[in-house]
Amino acid sequence: MDTHFLRSGVAIVGAGSWGTALGLLLAKNGLPVRIWGHDAEAITRICAERENRTYLPGIPIPEGIEFTSELESLAGHGLVLLVTPSRAIREVSARLSAVDLNPKAVLLSCTKGVERGSGLRMSEIIQETLPEHPIAVLSGPSHAEEVARCAPTAVVLGCQDAALGQSLQKAFCNSTFRAYTNEDITGIELGGALKNIFAIAAGICDGLALGDNTKAALVTRSLAELIRLGTALGGKRDTFQGLSGIGDLMVTCFSKHSRNRAVGERLGQGEPLTSIISSMQMVAEGVPTTYSASDCARKLGIETPIIDQIRLVLDGALTAPDALAALLARDPRPE
Repeated sequence: MDTHFLRSGVAIVGAGSWGTALGLLLAKNGLPVRIWGHDAEAITRICAERENRTYLPGIPIPEGIEFTSELESLAGHGLVLLVTPSRAIREVSARLSAVDLNPKAVLLSCTKGVERGSGLRMSEIIQETLPEHPIAVLSGPSHAEEVARCAPTAVVLGCQDAALGQSLQKAFCNSTFRAYTNEDITGIELGGALKNIFAIAAGICDGLALGDNTKAALVTRSLAELIRLGTALGGKRDTFQGLSGIGDLMVTCFSKHSRNRAVGERLGQGEPLTSIISSMQMVAEGVPTTYSASDCARKLGIETPIIDQIRLVLDGALTAPDALAALLARDPRPE
């Protein structure tokens, strides 16, 4: 198992909650970590306080983790994690292509989303921009707040090179964090992206105070829809029944930490989307992904009734109660 690329340390592109949590994890595992953030003032504050109070308040950051706002300082690292919002992946990847990266650097996408217009997954965008580097992905039910507090967590690493996947697995695993490997990069990324849409729907159920029966039915039918669209887009059915499918779907639909579920809850309570988004410090990836997934489904002729209704609610074309009524009014059919 070759881990030579880890000897020169880990660079993390993105100083939000997930980037910081992954930095804490990898530093705990004995790896030198440097985290880049675009906001120089915020980075200076984190260095002074040794705490990311905006995104992970109350979690101390060891002195061994370095922070920088200079992208060029990531040049020598052997493992580069991309942990930015999906809307920034193309721009950040382009900026990284101008950096003299370690020629043997492995790029690990930790962002969940599908680009609107192109329908490309995050790893595909990174590969377009940095084709000379091996690409892997990380996904699964893993809220940053709990990973940072060392709550037992399991994720999946997607890599087509089995040996590289095992090396990454060794880097991430410890007594509270377990990483499985899977060669189905497509399925892993789609599971991690699409589940955010259904978390908005689950939040709407909470906002409407509909109860457990409704939410259980919704999540079950969401999984069926996720598998239907995900397999049409090239993912494997077995992958969607694992950590980056049903696992991620469950945690995002039910967790108090889920930004997407929280967006849905507020929509269910009648709050306008613009007001919700403007009040949030972090990105709810399910909002842009709804449009990307809906566009892909229409191109492929895939039936996605839940995604369709969520898009109408986000557009303001339908209220949350009317969207629910539309789903219940569909013709009965076999499961």
